Amino acid sequence: MDLLKKLFYEKSSQARAELKEIVKNYGELKADEVNIGQIIGGSRGIKTMIWDTSSLDANEGIRFRGYNIPQLRELLPKPDGAREPLPEGLFWLMLVGEIPTEDQVKWLSAEWGRRAVVDDSVFKVIDALSADTHPMSQFTIAVMAMQKERKNEKKYDEGFNKDEYWDAMYEDTMNLIARLPIVASYIFRRAYRDGAPASYDPSKDWSANYAAMLGFDNVDFTDLMRLYLTIHADHEGGNASAHTVRLVGSTLSDAYLSFGAGMNALAGPLHGLANQEVIKWIFELIEKIGTGQPTKEQLRAYILETLESGQVVPGYGHAVLRQPDPRFMAQKSFAETYCQGDPTVQIVWDLFELVPEILGNLGKVKNPWPNVDAHSGALLCHYGFTQYNYYTVLFGVSRALGVLAQLCWDRALGLALERPKSVTTPWIKSLIEQNK
Repeated sequence: MDLLKKLFYEKSSQARAELKEIVKNYGELKADEVNIGQIIGGSRGIKTMIWDTSSLDANEGIRFRGYNIPQLRELLPKPDGAREPLPEGLFWLMLVGEIPTEDQVKWLSAEWGRRAVVDDSVFKVIDALSADTHPMSQFTIAVMAMQKERKNEKKYDEGFNKDEYWDAMYEDTMNLIARLPIVASYIFRRAYRDGAPASYDPSKDWSANYAAMLGFDNVDFTDLMRLYLTIHADHEGGNASAHTVRLVGSTLSDAYLSFGAGMNALAGPLHGLANQEVIKWIFELIEKIGTGQPTKEQLRAYILETLESGQVVPGYGHAVLRQPDPRFMAQKSFAETYCQGDPTVQIVWDLFELVPEILGNLGKVKNPWPNVDAHSGALLCHYGFTQYNYYTVLFGVSRALGVLAQLCWDRALGLALERPKSVTTPWIKSLIEQNK
């Protein structure tokens, strides 16, 4: 049993025993109220799940096992000469609740490198698709094509004990995360580069491999990838992609089926696809105004025009946050170091100054602040990564870290099949009549 797996087993065994005691002694303790607005409004804010890898506070933003993003950028191990942390360290933290040492992170980088082998049949499946198929569709299909390597169902078919389900999930998780940059980069190379799969360099870390396989060799871009893959990794369990992974996984579906389902949710315009919508909107803004360096007055007029047409300003607003997204601020901090003078980045900063004021004056917007998507596209474009319809794949590769770490915990804790109770519209009408 490898060292991370052993540590996870020890932690999860103790947590599972504690959880059983909580259910036994406090299972009837009331934790929340549900109203008709929440029933109709997509179950917004209803507390219905355990999600330990991260939590989301309306004012503080995301915390991973209690650590906020500035703390992670300081505490997680970094490669020599790099300013941004390794996502491997965040995965370790989310899986076992401890900040790893440099040696532990080096071990994990090497372990993922050892597992980073993709069968040729997966590339053949991707090749069967038209090259202009949306990258997220190709990504999900590639994940499904890798599913034949799964350990979960093979073990299940052999009749292994339910207390051992976590073991197969751990193995599938480690393999899948290790291989995602290979298939994700092939999708990009097939559409925008030479079309040949790139080889994984076991001497490099996970992010550096992904950056190199995409075709970018700039050291600052590699550091950006480390930051990007860290801050997008998780966002508590209630968002659509995370909850979809949890829901499908609760049926004992393996990591591939569960993660693939979550990626279909991430591909929606109201979720992960928003990151491509932001930069697309900025490009349209530049084209319509006729300059890449618009004045604030020109930007203000375009923002108002967008709102008056019944559209939203993409990248602004969040279902939970009531302050600027710390992930946005982390990217802004990176840009202030590496991207000073970039006109597109300057537009993002000017929008940060203008949009919250305009939305706030409307009096109808609970959160007028930028979310993570408001900045990421401009940073990528700074390094020549302008193929914005691919951006959600980057998001998906990162999100694997959080949702699959939690899926290991779901198995280890023996969490139940999700089965919420639905009601009918006549039932709601009847309830209203009874309470008039």
